[in-house]
Amino acid sequence: MDRWTEIALLVQIADAGSLSRAAEALGLSNAAASRHLGALEARLGARLVERNTRRLYLTDTGREFCARARTILADLSDAESTVNATALNPTGTLRVTASLSFSVHHIAPLLREYTQRYPGVRVHVEAANRYFDLIDNNIDVAIRTREYEPDSNVTIRRLGETRRILAASPRYFAQHGFPKTLDELKQHKLLIYTHANNPNELRFSRNGETHTVPVTGLLESNDGQVLRAAALDGMGILVQPTYIVYEDIVAGRLVPTLEDWDLPHLTINLAYPSRKHLSAKVRSFIDFMAAHFAKMEYERKWTGHFGMR
Repeated sequence: MDRWTEIALLVQIADAGSLSRAAEALGLSNAAASRHLGALEARLGARLVERNTRRLYLTDTGREFCARARTILADLSDAESTVNATALNPTGTLRVTASLSFSVHHIAPLLREYTQRYPGVRVHVEAANRYFDLIDNNIDVAIRTREYEPDSNVTIRRLGETRRILAASPRYFAQHGFPKTLDELKQHKLLIYTHANNPNELRFSRNGETHTVPVTGLLESNDGQVLRAAALDGMGILVQPTYIVYEDIVAGRLVPTLEDWDLPHLTINLAYPSRKHLSAKVRSFIDFMAAHFAKMEYERKWTGHFGMR
């Protein structure tokens, strides 16, 4: 028998003065209500309700227990109301981590809108080009470019996919020309991201054909913003995800090259500790980011081709 139903039934009996009306208030049949009341009295080892042909009333023990039961039910109701209010109005500190490039381009520009929508949430952004252990570092949400998480206690939600492209400034290409073949990359100055898988080789594919090209960088860095700044300054050809340089390409500050070849795509995911019930602040941020990515059609933009060079 459900103890909460038993306690609620006793309070309803006290208020209604009738087992049938109490049963109706709780959506129970009369037989079920009788069983609940009998189970409560049997467990307590005391008579709580007296019945006669004219009326039903609580015993002294029943009245004392009912008074305490009202307090318990009121506390439970308050607790549920607090949780419901929090779900509607998320509160607390939300700890988010992502690479510096993603934080700069796709988290920081959204923070004003997010905090205006959810003013009870304080946001802490941990910008780092490495993957933190979410549990050990008390991270609520991480944005990561990998298809799966090795930890089964981490849940992922896909945000989108992005190409990786080669691009440089118009000034660089004016001085050095465009590489026309993969072999010609060896004659160019490359800007290499050291945290990429196998950073000193590029695996290209086209129409079922694949080629792996060994590369050496004029500049190497563990941060995409350093490479982007160097590319904008005409130092060489960078190799970066489209989400970092898309606006630069659209604006003409950077120009893609070897567009008829593809590098392995990256999957962008939201990762968060697996819980049966997500906190309201985490759910609000996950849904906010997913809705924004869908609205902006980022996957379509970031997986498209800009044209041959």
